[in-house]
Amino acid sequence: MGKIDGMIDVTEKPEVYREATASGIIKLKPTTVSRIVKGEIEKGDVFTTARVAGLLAVKNTPQIIPHCHPIPYTGITVTFNVIGDDRIKAMVKVRTTWKTGVEMDALTGVMASLLTIWDMVKKYEKDEHGNYPETFIEEVRVEEKVKLE
Repeated sequence: MGKIDGMIDVTEKPEVYREATASGIIKLKPTTVSRIVKGEIEKGDVFTTARVAGLLAVKNTPQIIPHCHPIPYTGITVTFNVIGDDRIKAMVKVRTTWKTGVEMDALTGVMASLLTIWDMVKKYEKDEHGNYPETFIEEVRVEEKVKLE
């Protein structure tokens, strides 16, 4: 196959049901996770804000990732689970009936959700030098893809 100088042409592909689930984890200080769970973050409800950020990121994936097609989504869910006392897992499931997959969209939603959490709690995560030695995002991956033909 030769070099492609633009977006892949999917004109001839059939529209089929597709879904993708992606996840990722943010590691925070236990005291920060406790503040989130108790609703003690001054910027607002962390999970609600991060959920909205994830939804918006999915819907804007073609503006962020150059070769992604604008896709008519039929459903998007963004959920969070606290893992232990220092981690939060974000999961994004994207559904469509279209010509191409939605895994990049789900991954974009996960990253935006996790970055929003980081932004909302960064004042609690900084050390005396303004760095984040205990804060990181890890294990971002596609958990599952489904394509029904």
